[in-house]
Amino acid sequence: MPTQANLMGAGCAPLQAQASTGIFTTGLTATGTSSRTAALSLPSDFTVFTTVAANTGARLPDCTLGNVNPGDTFIVVNHGASTLLVYPFPSTGKIANGSAGSGFSVATLKTATFLNIGVDTWAAALSA
Repeated sequence: MPTQANLMGAGCAPLQAQASTGIFTTGLTATGTSSRTAALSLPSDFTVFTTVAANTGARLPDCTLGNVNPGDTFIVVNHGASTLLVYPFPSTGKIANGSAGSGFSVATLKTATFLNIGVDTWAAALSA
């Protein structure tokens, strides 16, 4: 994968280079208590959570609004003290063929990659 510096060196504008390699957000705090609706909506396609209390979570973007397409990938890193729950949105969504609306567990010090494979449907890979 190219770096932003290499893309800019090849003539890409800075924002174009950033969009090509992914936009990241760090220092996030998980929200909600076992609740998809109160979970923090992911602000970018690469997120790092540093504060994660028990049963708190994050929510993948809404696939029904047209802002997520099949093949779009979101990476979630949990550097918090507890397991992070990542929920699909809307409530009919499924992650890794789980139950509709159910949270996907990302243990502390783990990274999960979520790949949109269709409206309301996500594949997931969890680091070892």
